[in-house]
Amino acid sequence: MPQLEATAAIDFHSETYKDAYSRINAIVIEGEQEANENYIKLAELLPESKDQLLSLAKMENRHKKGFEACGRNLSVTPDMEFARQFFSQLHKNFQDAAAQNQVVTCLLIQSLIIECFAIAAYNIYIPVADDFARKITEGVVKDEYSHLNFGEEWLKANFEASKEELEAANRQNLPIVWKMLNQVEADARVLGMEKEALIEDFMIQYGEALSHIGFSNRDVMRLSAMGLTAA
Repeated sequence: MPQLEATAAIDFHSETYKDAYSRINAIVIEGEQEANENYIKLAELLPESKDQLLSLAKMENRHKKGFEACGRNLSVTPDMEFARQFFSQLHKNFQDAAAQNQVVTCLLIQSLIIECFAIAAYNIYIPVADDFARKITEGVVKDEYSHLNFGEEWLKANFEASKEELEAANRQNLPIVWKMLNQVEADARVLGMEKEALIEDFMIQYGEALSHIGFSNRDVMRLSAMGLTAA
């Protein structure tokens, strides 16, 4: 019940809320835009899965438009410059990996880290969202699980050959998620989202994905702990 009480107490039209929302809304718009571009790039790197990946890219573009509508609904202009900066490290790491044809690293960044980050954020946001944004976000979450599933299935099928690169990519990129969560903690709280809940949901999603791919429980604990170096 506390979630319902929190929603009732939130003034979606206050200046404080709209100021925080301008950055959170921009982050989800930028996240969907970058996911769109990342899946288009992955379609080049994995021509045998091109149609499926381009279909995922189109889905991300639809999500972006949905979240743009959420901002318009509250008369909020998203702070896109902030959002581009927010994603800049993961964006650069994905681009660098793609340039070196490191498909495993690209999949870990987009299909595991970014998708798990998005699912966690949307799960925590839905109970405290305004009615319009809740409907949009509930539809998006269903799609995000299919994106996560693509990366999981590909990495599972290529697990032995991918394991070493996965561990290196995890070591490089997981700490970035902690920095991102710290950066957005205050704004998320204004929207009714607690950082601890976001971390917990992310770790559950990410741990399950690593386990599904083929890592043992011990490995999952070890790999997940690498994020804590930035905590």
